[in-house]
Amino acid sequence: MTSIDAMAREAKLEEKLMSKVSLRLIPFMLVLYVISYLDRINISFAALQMNHDLGLSDAAFGFGGGIFFLGYCIFGIPSNLVIQRFGPRRWVSAIMVAWGLMTISFCCVKSAPQFWVLRFFLGVAEAGFFPGMILYLTYWYPGRYYGLAVARFMLAIPVAGLLGSGTAAAALSMQGIYGLAGWMWLFVVTGIPAILFGLLVWFTLPDGPHQARWLSKEEHERLDGMLGTARDTSSGAGTAALKDGFIAAVEDLAVWRCALLYFTLTVSMYGFQLWLPQIIKAFGSTSDRTTALLSSIPALFQAMGMLIVARNSDRTGERPFHLAFASSCTCLGLLVSRLSTIPWMEFAGLCLAAFGIWGSAGPFWALANNSLKRESQATGIAIINSVGNLGGFAGPWIVGLFKSSSAGFGESLIALAVASLLSMALALTARKRR
Repeated sequence: MTSIDAMAREAKLEEKLMSKVSLRLIPFMLVLYVISYLDRINISFAALQMNHDLGLSDAAFGFGGGIFFLGYCIFGIPSNLVIQRFGPRRWVSAIMVAWGLMTISFCCVKSAPQFWVLRFFLGVAEAGFFPGMILYLTYWYPGRYYGLAVARFMLAIPVAGLLGSGTAAAALSMQGIYGLAGWMWLFVVTGIPAILFGLLVWFTLPDGPHQARWLSKEEHERLDGMLGTARDTSSGAGTAALKDGFIAAVEDLAVWRCALLYFTLTVSMYGFQLWLPQIIKAFGSTSDRTTALLSSIPALFQAMGMLIVARNSDRTGERPFHLAFASSCTCLGLLVSRLSTIPWMEFAGLCLAAFGIWGSAGPFWALANNSLKRESQATGIAIINSVGNLGGFAGPWIVGLFKSSSAGFGESLIALAVASLLSMALALTARKRR
């Protein structure tokens, strides 16, 4: 057998192994993230009724939508350190049950302060999930497969948008059943799955490759070789190692640059997502149910953006220009929606913005992964996600402030477009370390 034949055979074995890993992990992880994201954005649909019932102003709702990310930021880093120390299975199981119970508790909210407090603690509970899963994927995927793996995992976002639209349309129509308002039912039906799947995680999610009984000894060794390490990444790291990794991450300028870039991305992402149903409703006189269903169409463009951009980025190995391209689509779409006076053009602009916003996800996390030192990877990912997600506080709040001082969402869309311009600039000047 020639060396070329041997390389071709090895490449096929690698592809087969990665396909096996993806088939085992990604669908289940995607379902978990769908549940997480639904419990994060369900207020965007509930607001169609809830804001009136509770007397929430645009500014109060925007603040409540964003305060989730303050709790998320504060506890994101400690949560990732816990995952690294004890493994993801126990921790993810516990926090899913916790945030499921909190989601159901929104049925008891009677005022804006209560709404804000629950949103803050929901952010605390969810803080460890996404950065933990992004770190978890590094246990299984080498760099050349990582970007697409992240994009496939993050397909949960458009799937959550599609499911959320249908679920919201049904729940909002349950007004008065058993004395509960439609928006209350929405919190019930989105909270229960988090509890059930949180219990399921305890029994099904392996902490890492060496706990996966469905991998053979040969597959374990090949995966170790592909990852460039023979260590068991799922086993608890020592206290000294965690401390060294934390210090290395804090001192790494690449971590903070990526955090700033992610901040600009999440300003647009959550400013768009948490206000989308109300933006669509402002286009014309549609019912709450119709508005919820129309919100599913941009979700399809989210999925297209995530798959198309991430796949081409992984195929070429290029990250910054793919990220800049996605951000340019976001900016153009928001401007089209702002400047047009024709409803279908405004809606088309939102779809293009959705394509760009979530098309940036795969290239961004691949770029961030390439930019970090190995020893600072776990804490670095948590810092990037936690600090970057402060944009999730800024975006919805900015939209609410602009909306409360104007007749529509025009100025809000301009503000989100400016954030995407900053994303383009930071992406084009990014440098990868490895």
